[in-house]
Parts: sequence; structure tokens; C-alpha cells
Amino acid sequence: MTEFTKHDVETAPENSRPIIEGVKKGLGFVPNLLGYMAESPELLKGYTTLSGIFDKTSLNAVERQVVLLTVSRLNTCHYCMAAHTSIAQMQKVPADVIRSLRDDAAIEDGKLEALQTFTKAMVEARGYVQQDGIDAFLEAGYTKQNVLEVVLGVGVKTLSNYTNHFVETEVDEAFSANAWQG
Repeated sequence: MTEFTKHDVETAPENSRPIIEGVKKGLGFVPNLLGYMAESPELLKGYTTLSGIFDKTSLNAVERQVVLLTVSRLNTCHYCMAAHTSIAQMQKVPADVIRSLRDDAAIEDGKLEALQTFTKAMVEARGYVQQDGIDAFLEAGYTKQNVLEVVLGVGVKTLSNYTNHFVETEVDEAFSANAWQG
């Protein structure tokens, strides 16, 4: 297996360094995922930029975590499941919602369940969601804008999930309490 370097502020390529420095200043540490992504300044910038854009969508924090955790579970990304469980807890996502997402179970809140179901269909069908799936999502109270925002969320998580798969990212200590085995 090809070994990848997990960079920090001192070892990151010059074009990755400002992002890594900003993350460290904001979080107090550089998450392992971003340390590995730093090898490609373009990937690091793309991922952090798209993540920031996804955070500004009309989906609220709970809904965004539903999308991100659903994609991560479907892609069997141990790192992102641990990280986004921790983030979801910080964002006050209800514990029963987090548990359902981690366990691939139905969410009691019907609207959030519609979002999980639609996101699952989006990933499993590689974007070819059947019209009845789109209709059910819209009937649950979501909009056509939200359909496209889910596409953005799937894209963001696919970047990180796939990176984690081949670099075999270790779960950071900050997220280790939420380790997930799938």
C-alpha cells in the first residue's frame, strides 16, 4: 500500500500551509484528514472551500449532519463517522438522530427521515434518483434547492471519504470517543 504523509504546519507544502495554519488556529489542532489532504493543496482548498459553502446552504446544522453522516456510513468511512458524530454532538443534534444515522435505522422525525432516505437514494443510485424518491423528498417539506444542496453535501463527503479510504486516516483523539466500526 502506498504510504501518504500526514502534514502539519511545518511540513505542509507551501500552498497548503495557510489553510493548515488557519485550521490549527481555529481548532487548536490539525485533523488528520486535512493533514493528509495537504499533500495536494488543490484538494485541501477544494474540500475546505466546498465544506464552507455547504455550511451556508439553506439546510440547517442538523440536516447537514444527516447528509454528511448518511454519506459517510454508506461509504463505510470510519474516520468521518467518528468526526461527524463529534461535530453533530457539538451542534446539539439530538442523540436519537445521531444513533439512527450511525446504526442505519429510521429517524423518528419524519422530515429528517425523508432527508436520510433521499440522501441514501442519491448515493446508492449515483445521482439517478427515481422521480418517486424526489417527490417524497419534496412532499416532506424540502425544496428543489435542497435537492441540489444534497448533491453538494454528497460531493463534499465523497472527497473526504475516498481520501480516508486510501490513506487509512487514523481517527484523531478529539473524535476517538465516537469511533465507529460499521
